[in-house]
Amino acid sequence: MPSLTEAVAVSAPGTLVGATDWCSHPAGLDVVRVGGTKNPDVGRIVALAPDLVIANEEENREPDLAALRQAGLDVLVTEVRDLPGALRELERVLEACGVRGRPRWLDEAAAAWLDPPCPSIRTRAAVPVWRRPWMVLGRDTFAGDLLARLGVDNAYADHADRYPRVSADALRAARLDLVVLPDEPYRFTRDDGPEEFPGVPCALVDGRHLTWYGPSLARAPRVLAEALRAAVR
Repeated sequence: MPSLTEAVAVSAPGTLVGATDWCSHPAGLDVVRVGGTKNPDVGRIVALAPDLVIANEEENREPDLAALRQAGLDVLVTEVRDLPGALRELERVLEACGVRGRPRWLDEAAAAWLDPPCPSIRTRAAVPVWRRPWMVLGRDTFAGDLLARLGVDNAYADHADRYPRVSADALRAARLDLVVLPDEPYRFTRDDGPEEFPGVPCALVDGRHLTWYGPSLARAPRVLAEALRAAVR
């Protein structure tokens, strides 16, 4: 998983032997690529003979994790629903990788979120993460928790699903103050997404700072707050 790859790579250089095709940070990471989060090459992972496979219960499929365990590999599965959980899981992952003590970036990330920039007036928003079909953040999501800490309340936070499918018509009828459009997993741009919500401010945000838990968390409050402010000026 890209965010966990970055966390391990910068905290325990030389530890990683493989990563997904989507693991883009740190730049220049030179390890064997083992496919995507949803379609890993199990045989290639087994051939690398790692001491540990780090996975995430949301991003990785249970059948793939079961296959790795059946091959005799030790699999550590993370579960993240909010910022405190992310910080705890990062500590657990780094300890499992032999990192002694908390790395500086983890302390900086925790400190950055102690008092994040938050406007006096909260906004009600939807956060699409996919198009064709439209999908939005629902309940118990890490990204939703970060936005709440920055004064943005998820209109679908009480939905039964974590990533509900919602039509564009339903989104337009939801009386939103704001639509937050990240550039991953779907790459929303100024020309792809905002046109569906005439009259509603749209904040184009860096998906890495919204959805990754790792070194990017240290800058995330400032980067996200700036993008949100720019949308509602």
